[in-house]
Amino acid sequence: MALEKGWIEGDESGKEMLLRVLSEWPPFLLLPPIHRLPLRVGNVVELVGPSLSAKTHILIQVAISCILPKEWNGVHYGGLGRLVMFLDLDCRFDVSCLAQLLKHRIIQANGSSSKVHLEQNDGGSWTCHAKKKSSIAYDEELFALCLRRFLYVRCYDSFEFLATLKTLHFQLQKEREACGISVHFLMIDSIGAFHWVDRACRPLPHEETVPPDRKLRKLSTPDTSYADNVKSNTQHVPYYEYMPSVWQSFVTHRIAIRPTGEHCAMGENKELSVYLSEWLLPPLKFSDKFAVLGDGTIILL
Repeated sequence: MALEKGWIEGDESGKEMLLRVLSEWPPFLLLPPIHRLPLRVGNVVELVGPSLSAKTHILIQVAISCILPKEWNGVHYGGLGRLVMFLDLDCRFDVSCLAQLLKHRIIQANGSSSKVHLEQNDGGSWTCHAKKKSSIAYDEELFALCLRRFLYVRCYDSFEFLATLKTLHFQLQKEREACGISVHFLMIDSIGAFHWVDRACRPLPHEETVPPDRKLRKLSTPDTSYADNVKSNTQHVPYYEYMPSVWQSFVTHRIAIRPTGEHCAMGENKELSVYLSEWLLPPLKFSDKFAVLGDGTIILL
């Protein structure tokens, strides 16, 4: 009887268990438009949408939020300070775009820090801040450190992709030992890049209609995953899935993203394209309109 009672009582209370789990693997919210739900270890999120719908830009912003530290030399950056591994199957990734966006985020954080410093000491003098902001430079040491945290791998066909996956555990362990921190995100762009090429290499049992401009892009991580896929331009379009059922069962979250054709004014003589995001899995009963900026994305009301 004492044995059964000891088993029922357990080793910790529900409160203690939640405190332990949340401290070891805290949930985290990412930038819009993927900010509605907290993500945890094992989550796989697809970003689905046509070309030119800012999917790659969103992935790069997520990567920057991961490789930036939470704080550096007294400046708050709000990052995770972890590694990102990016598998490029499209072979179109532009590293200069990553560098420019990363530099912009660093300069912006330093500018915000300078503004707070001036407001505290000079009573919030906007004139002094404007002069100071023009001389703000990005931290080159931090910039180089963040780029070292971005691990880039390019695959030209399915065999190279499979070979990369085969040795992935060894590579992740090697990078963890070398850098002292683990890979937080594994991004795959795009997971369906070789799908139609591989299918064309074997005879089809019957003719199939290929949806126009369909593509899948996955950003996967040991903690979280992302992907992009294509849907059409109507408001509520049926989602056409061409990936196998094994992949479909693997995905835990799916977000549809598409351009709306609208523009919003931002500053003088500057217009930004407006995009629409909608959660397909889980099905949330609302959508977000957002625009893409150099330091992230903003939700439009």
